[in-house]
Amino acid sequence: MSTYAYLGPKATFTEAALKKITSSNDSLIPYANVTAALDAVRVGKAHFALVPIENSVEGVVARTLDELAIGSPLLIVGEVTLPVSFALMVKSEGVDIRRIATHPHAEAQCRTYIAINYPDAELIPTASTAAAAEAISRGEFDAAIAAPVAAAHYGLRVIADDIGDNVGAITRFVLVTKLGAIPKATGFDRTAVAVFIGIDHAGALLEILTEFAKRNVNLTFIQSRPTGLELGHYHFIIEVEGHSTDASIKATIEALRAICEDIRFLGSYPREKVGK
Repeated sequence: MSTYAYLGPKATFTEAALKKITSSNDSLIPYANVTAALDAVRVGKAHFALVPIENSVEGVVARTLDELAIGSPLLIVGEVTLPVSFALMVKSEGVDIRRIATHPHAEAQCRTYIAINYPDAELIPTASTAAAAEAISRGEFDAAIAAPVAAAHYGLRVIADDIGDNVGAITRFVLVTKLGAIPKATGFDRTAVAVFIGIDHAGALLEILTEFAKRNVNLTFIQSRPTGLELGHYHFIIEVEGHSTDASIKATIEALRAICEDIRFLGSYPREKVGK
């Protein structure tokens, strides 16, 4: 039996993704935000945490990237992908919808529907789509955009389903634990690192990418983020195909250490095939 922290409350997309990899014997504990879920692992309240890292429509989840790159070190040991669809829900039918609560990523994926049907509605950002549904159940707002399962969980009425602008949207989540053993290579893996450069200079990113390119290491993800120290200080979160035990990746990481201010290894873990 293992304990898993996740972005809550209950009935989030994260919980649905987590249930793909857990059993009925495991304990699933919701937390209010990504930082809290990861901190539960850091302090020993949970063995693992599952948090969103990117969406095929809206892009990266900045808080997850920052926590992994500059927060107290953790290790990514797996990933889960989940198709996402959205519904508009209310506590009772006939309500005049003036305020719609949802997570900013969900709002971004439903902009066309909102613009056409509720152009004058105020959009209220919440920590998660399920938090929006929970708030509606308490009568705090008029409507919520969330997963259909949230309507069932909080006793709400769905008045419009599949309202997302992009059919087939997918969110990727990463499974994180304390530093320790790295999962063994499977032949279908992903390796993640946070690469810190010194003060930005011409060609800095090219120097980094060249080390991957000349060893034929394929990048699957790259995102720049400020370190928070001062203007001009950046780091890159990079994911590549392959395992850290692969000769090409080992050589690339060693080469990067010679030209970068610092490198944080974030994990090597099995990739999940999209649509699995």
